[in-house]
Amino acid sequence: MDVNYVGENLLPGKIGQFFVILSFGTALLSFISYYFATTNTNKEDKSWLKIARISFWINAVSILAIGSTLFYIIYNHLFEYHYAWAHSSKALPTHYIISSFWEGQEGSFLLWMFWQSVLGSVLLFKAKDWEGPVMTFIMLCQVFLASMIVGVQIFGFHFGSSPFILLREAIEGPIFSQADYLSLIPDGRGLNPLLQNYWMVIHPPTLFLGFASMVVPFAYAAGALWTKRYKEWITPALPWALFAVMILGVGIIMGSFWAYEALNFGGFWAWDPVENASIIPWFTLIAAVHVMIAYKNSGHSYFTATFLALVSFVLVIYASYLTRSGILGETSVHSFTDLGLNGQLIAFNATFFVIMVVALVVRKKHMPTTQKEEDIYSREFWLFIGALVLTVACVQMISSTSIPVFNAIFGTKVAPPLDPIQHYNKWQSGFAVIIMILTSITQFLKYKKTDPRKFFASTIASLIVALVLTAVVSYITKTYTNLIFILITFSSLFCILANIRVLADAIKGKWKLAGSSVAHIGFGLLLIGAMVAASTNEVISINNTGYIAVSGFDKVEKPGDNLFLTEGEPVQMGDYRITYIGDSIAQPNVFYKIKYEKIDEESGKVESSFVLMPFAQNNEKMGGLIGTPATKHYFTHDIYTLITAAASDQQAKNANIPAEQKTGFEDYEEPATYEANVGDTLRYRNGFFVIEGVNRNAHLENIPKGDKDVIVGLKIKVVASDNKEYHVEPIFLIKDGTSYDFNKDVNEQGLRFRFSNILPKKDKLEIMVYQKPLPEKKWIVFKAIKFPYINFFWCGTIVMSIGFFMSIFRRNSEAKRLDKKQS
Repeated sequence: MDVNYVGENLLPGKIGQFFVILSFGTALLSFISYYFATTNTNKEDKSWLKIARISFWINAVSILAIGSTLFYIIYNHLFEYHYAWAHSSKALPTHYIISSFWEGQEGSFLLWMFWQSVLGSVLLFKAKDWEGPVMTFIMLCQVFLASMIVGVQIFGFHFGSSPFILLREAIEGPIFSQADYLSLIPDGRGLNPLLQNYWMVIHPPTLFLGFASMVVPFAYAAGALWTKRYKEWITPALPWALFAVMILGVGIIMGSFWAYEALNFGGFWAWDPVENASIIPWFTLIAAVHVMIAYKNSGHSYFTATFLALVSFVLVIYASYLTRSGILGETSVHSFTDLGLNGQLIAFNATFFVIMVVALVVRKKHMPTTQKEEDIYSREFWLFIGALVLTVACVQMISSTSIPVFNAIFGTKVAPPLDPIQHYNKWQSGFAVIIMILTSITQFLKYKKTDPRKFFASTIASLIVALVLTAVVSYITKTYTNLIFILITFSSLFCILANIRVLADAIKGKWKLAGSSVAHIGFGLLLIGAMVAASTNEVISINNTGYIAVSGFDKVEKPGDNLFLTEGEPVQMGDYRITYIGDSIAQPNVFYKIKYEKIDEESGKVESSFVLMPFAQNNEKMGGLIGTPATKHYFTHDIYTLITAAASDQQAKNANIPAEQKTGFEDYEEPATYEANVGDTLRYRNGFFVIEGVNRNAHLENIPKGDKDVIVGLKIKVVASDNKEYHVEPIFLIKDGTSYDFNKDVNEQGLRFRFSNILPKKDKLEIMVYQKPLPEKKWIVFKAIKFPYINFFWCGTIVMSIGFFMSIFRRNSEAKRLDKKQS
């Protein structure tokens, strides 16, 4: 029997689904048209190209319409749609509603499609004679992405997952047998607490712009092999490759900011499988950029440049598979749940992998080569070696990250690394040292041939200065006890010094060299900051007792690294006097105010003070208390503070109860029920009360008394421990055969009395006495960590991004000059 559901707004979903189908169809048509436009030998015939462009623009409009419709559904809390119910709630502020848009797989696929349509729009005006082959591969990618959100069944095969599926179609339950089921769904599940951070408003869009832009170098490289224009693609593709490296790098570092400020593991990089999956294509494209530049200047390493440009985007698709297929299980906090898209994701991977392999194999014999081997004193030789080392580093990361994939394919049960941070640091530290040294020495080399005497003279001078600075930095940062830390410091400083030398040449007029040098300096600073902060961070909330008086705390945290604070009672913590001074509630979070004071030992005066407000929420779905740290930033270090346990806040609990469900008794303990007579004396926590008598002439305002009604008051005298007396008279009413009672409060004593019944057979009066609980002193348990010199990490990120931007500007200018020559 069909149910006529009440209150559903189905029109937005129908509009959205129409544009979903339209986006898939136009992407497919545009791909096919661009393919035939490229293979068409009649250059005067533009019919296929016109169809391709029209289809592309309709596809772009469709994507905007899908996004607008989905945001309308989420913003207006239309919980009849599964996506809105699963990822948002009415309590979310607008910026977190924006975050909930891409929390789910469907929204993130849509974000990827949006950025590809933006990039495609630019290419339509900029690619010129490359438009056909380049847009063929971009629209092929768009076809796969659009298929992920189609949400239809064809011959029993589930084809994509639509963001416009109704809640009653996505979930089975008896509630959906009721026509007014929406009245029983007051709110959505809300946004994951870990994602309720301002970085998650900008980090995913930046990251997905990086992922989307990676397809452009792939498209140029594959298009060049397809159309046999082998030597022409490097120049127009290079600005796009640099753009992709810059944007994806910024997106990854934004993720580090989020992890540092929102996650509670106390750091900025945890070698999480999804973190690895995003950084691997970034590294391979960095390697590709360097080899592309080497080929452009020397004619060497064409195959390597092409392979790295192609494989970088293939690895992006593989990262998407790891994140979305559910194969990572519980090994990553970033991964999505499996939506049944496994087959489509594998097909997506396989298609672009096959395109890469076939293009490289079929065109290998026709690729440009040079008979002369690279000179060992040439820049292109060491750029190739550096790219090779970076690729090997990526292979190590892929091997360890892909253990769940290998287990699924081969039926093995190999366990991932127990301590991923130690495992990856052990391998990647060595690679980092080699790469930074190679980056340094290439700055002293020229393309094709370098005078060995000049090379060694420049290198040795910078080497000696780097050694001296390494000793100074290692002493100041106290990293001199670990050889690998010393080597990372040395190689990074060597790189910075070598590139400062290039910047000095830029001041003399060679500005075109400045972009790469600035980016290298930024990466050197980033590496030093990451190494020092990760290796020398220290817990400063030392608990010498090794005990926290909270049940089960030692099972989830290390008591020796946490301090117990009672509200208003200062505790000394190293150089600081710490006081928990209160809290405030902004549902669903409780913000805890912790005051830090630095005291002068001699005078006892406060030298400096600040208040941090870490917050937490009790979330049963996430396993209990979810803490979000607060950080005090100094130039040389950060003080990071995280709540690890807190007293249950009754006010916070009661605030979660909808107003229509509140009874007025939430703030009281369970009542004590007495059967008493006039004259009885009964005790309560802070004194006693006496039943003085019955008032048969009691009355109630606004309730008229009928002939057969009974209104009786019970006179009670309350005597507190300080001998203060209070008089109350709760009322018992029988009206039209039904009994009611009306309570009276003694607010000064936290008491509430109910005259709940008259028991004539027992000759007793029934009284219910409610008491507010004693005001328990609030307490928290917190952890504080000091991160020295972490600002080098963040500063290095900014400097590196500036360098990439300068390089993009340079390479784009070169591409424009080449276009003018050709035209």
